[in-house]
Amino acid sequence: MNNIKTRFSIKDLENISGIKAHTIRIWEKRYNLFSPERTSGNSRFYDQDSLQKLLNVVLLNNNNYKISKIAAMSDNEIILNTRELALKTDIKDDAINSLKIAMYNFDQNLFNQVYAKLLVQKSFPEIFKETFIPLLNFIGLLWQTKTLTPAHEHFISNLISQKIQINTERIPFKQNNNTKVYVLYLPENEIHELGLLYLNYELTLRGNKTIYLGQSVPIDNLIDVQNVFNDICFISYFTVEPQENKLVPYFKEINTIIKNTNSTFWAVGQRTQNLEITNNNIKTFTSTLSLLESL
Repeated sequence: MNNIKTRFSIKDLENISGIKAHTIRIWEKRYNLFSPERTSGNSRFYDQDSLQKLLNVVLLNNNNYKISKIAAMSDNEIILNTRELALKTDIKDDAINSLKIAMYNFDQNLFNQVYAKLLVQKSFPEIFKETFIPLLNFIGLLWQTKTLTPAHEHFISNLISQKIQINTERIPFKQNNNTKVYVLYLPENEIHELGLLYLNYELTLRGNKTIYLGQSVPIDNLIDVQNVFNDICFISYFTVEPQENKLVPYFKEINTIIKNTNSTFWAVGQRTQNLEITNNNIKTFTSTLSLLESL
């Protein structure tokens, strides 16, 4: 928590909002929209309130509100107008921006209302691919630059997780004749499971038998599953674990476990792409979507 930024440079604001720093400076100087503070060394910085306000201003400005009109509003009026617009908009990018605002304000009601609006127009897979994935990519960039608190990430991730699980439960049973069992899990100490949850949803939607083991599963537990099923495809997602120096040994152990069996192993995530895989029963995929394209 102590490594997460609470002060933002104008470059941070540019990266998060997509608005050029030059434009932000104009809005600040000409319209007094923002009031940066200064460190003891006289360096300018922006606080969390400024970041939230910028996201609100961007949404309004993208929907034909002139900056001069926005600047004449009180902070409360900006919030109210933004919230009303977020619930009316049919534009994909604005829906993503509205969800950013919901995340930064811990506004579950706004998240659910934006989601309900999207659901009228799109299927759940379309919402996940066109709205949730870009939002999650945005969150990933914020993690890299340490401009997002764990509380914000957990808040939005849990809301998306709920939607995936609800939609998975609603899938009518229509198992195909394929005897293959897909076993989905995350390695020990790995807790980022949204991609894996969505894979479970897609596989179930297509009539496949899945077993979802979830987060932080010890690798020897895979043997217990193999003792029950003969034709298994293990699927795991590698975001932060195993750590870099333990990744190759982990795959060597995987190779030992599935050797001389009917099992296959699919690894998802950018971290797996530079591994030298010699076992044809082990495949790597850069993303959830690239794996789905191969099915």
